[in-house]
Amino acid sequence: MTQEIHGSVADGFEAVREEFAALVASERPDYEGQLCAYVHGRRVVDLWAGDGTDAQTLYGVFSSTKGAAHLVVALLMQDGTLEPDRKVTYYWPEFGAEGKGTLTLRDLVAHRAGVVGLDGGFTAQELTDDRVVAERLAEQRPFWRPGTAFGYHALVIGALTGEVVRRATGRTLQEVYEERVRAPYGLDFFLGLPAALEPRFRSVQPMAPTPTQQALLDLQPTGPHTLSSIAFNRHGPDAVALEDYANSRAVRARGPASAGGVAAARGLAGMYAAAISEVDGRPPLLKPDTVAEVGQIHSVGYDLVARAHKSYGLGFQATADTWHPFLGAGSFGHSGAGGSQAFADPRSGLAYGYTRRRLAFPGGAAPENERLVSAVHRAALAM
Repeated sequence: MTQEIHGSVADGFEAVREEFAALVASERPDYEGQLCAYVHGRRVVDLWAGDGTDAQTLYGVFSSTKGAAHLVVALLMQDGTLEPDRKVTYYWPEFGAEGKGTLTLRDLVAHRAGVVGLDGGFTAQELTDDRVVAERLAEQRPFWRPGTAFGYHALVIGALTGEVVRRATGRTLQEVYEERVRAPYGLDFFLGLPAALEPRFRSVQPMAPTPTQQALLDLQPTGPHTLSSIAFNRHGPDAVALEDYANSRAVRARGPASAGGVAAARGLAGMYAAAISEVDGRPPLLKPDTVAEVGQIHSVGYDLVARAHKSYGLGFQATADTWHPFLGAGSFGHSGAGGSQAFADPRSGLAYGYTRRRLAFPGGAAPENERLVSAVHRAALAM
């Protein structure tokens, strides 16, 4: 039975609805997902499918959370509260232990610090608390000489940059995000989900790989002491499955800034729209110079954790290089392990958000984003 497609698209975006419908028809019968896009601050795509899902349903978005975290950092840099070329120790003296004292905030945000995790791993409880993660990482010897290479700080980058935010402002990153970004725009994108909104959350479902996909997963290196295992805490004393992390109420309540956010596609796309465009009469959150700086590639090449080519701006993924080369130069955003993706393309004015309930193979932005982003981008350019 073909699932019904709900929602609407603006004139000129009918092909996006068709592409979304084709995707849903090709998925498992229990597929749930949402797609939203803005162009120059106007919502032009707002679609969803799946039993029990509507436009306000909230999903675990894993590392798409990093986009919200680093929008806060960008705003504070724009204000002059944070200076990217100051040493991290200017704000956080304890971070200088074990040879990290020369690292700048710019390099920290660009995944160049080398402290992707702990030698002995974190407990599941520790990973719910960014303050604890930051305190423990301050004492950790880096896994490469800081500033000389880069690697994905998957579960800790939000805690590291969040501690700098706390030291500079006296407030947590989550508090600054709530006050300056989420609440003013009414975004369904939370770093700390209130208990009253729990009924809107749909638990993450585990990946359901085909036999061929499972064979590919089985070939991936799984040694407990690899950089990848350390970065994803697979060597931790009580390591949990990916879906169990997002399905933890403690994680959702505290909203760890690396991967603990929950959102609807409207919230993801709406945040990036607010970052680069006028929305509902409000000026863009980021000035043109800030947009250019956060989208400028700071780390590119071989990622020591991912063991693959990656690109990062200031905390954000360089979306055009990492995922969708047809996007404009300077596009910035972040994907999540469950399959979510969100970004802004300042040159076309496009802001995009996608969520899904079941973990996608092989992780990161779900493969369907390629066809969905392409359809949205074509329609945006034709406006």
